[in-house]
Amino acid sequence: MLPVLALSKVHYAKVEPYDRVTLKSSVNALVLEADKKWEGLNINGVRVIHLDDKLDKINLADTTKSIKLLEEMVEINSKIASTLKQSVKRQKGYFERISKLSTASKTQKDNAYSSYSTIQTQYLGIKEKLLSLKKQLIDLRYAKVRLEDLIDKKNIFLKDKYLYSLLVREGDFVGMGTPLMIVDDISKGKLVLYLDAEELDGIENKTVYINSKKTDYKVAKIWRETDSQFISSYKVEIYIDAPKRFSTLLKVEIR
Repeated sequence: MLPVLALSKVHYAKVEPYDRVTLKSSVNALVLEADKKWEGLNINGVRVIHLDDKLDKINLADTTKSIKLLEEMVEINSKIASTLKQSVKRQKGYFERISKLSTASKTQKDNAYSSYSTIQTQYLGIKEKLLSLKKQLIDLRYAKVRLEDLIDKKNIFLKDKYLYSLLVREGDFVGMGTPLMIVDDISKGKLVLYLDAEELDGIENKTVYINSKKTDYKVAKIWRETDSQFISSYKVEIYIDAPKRFSTLLKVEIR
């Protein structure tokens, strides 16, 4: 950042991008693609870096198939459970009726209870299996989402951003936290000034002049503590329309 030269209330500031960030890797992977040709360009919808995601895609395809099979198993077992539920209801009704008949033998009553108990056990068993299948389905769907997220993180696209610098090359291995690229938001420009304390008085209502011309710009951001480098000055930022060229030096007055 270029220091501001102050002469009374006249300052000079370099036009900077509205924002600059260093994108870092959130995964461990081999760099398959990182093309320097995109440096210095405003990019929209272009994949700038491709990290190795071959095994992740295979895993995702297998997980998707497993989800489909589990969904079919859940559907089949749900139908079985529905049928068994009706059988339990009928068998229970039969057992309750025969157990009240004085003419029915003990063997008949025992057989009715045994049939009811058996079908109920089968029904509870299929319900337990259904719960297990549904739990597996939840786990697999979560695994699928994680794999999709991992693949997204290995295919890095820029959307309406300016690629200032690419920090990795094809064949590099990156770990979590490895810097990948420096990206600018040039949708607007930014002027950074360092002002004396008295210049901050009523600054929100003051007019910004650039190269001696009155503008509609206002001071957008004010640091209320003195700067760590310019220890007697306060940092302020003014956001302006995106210029044709950045890094030009402008004369700025706030009055």
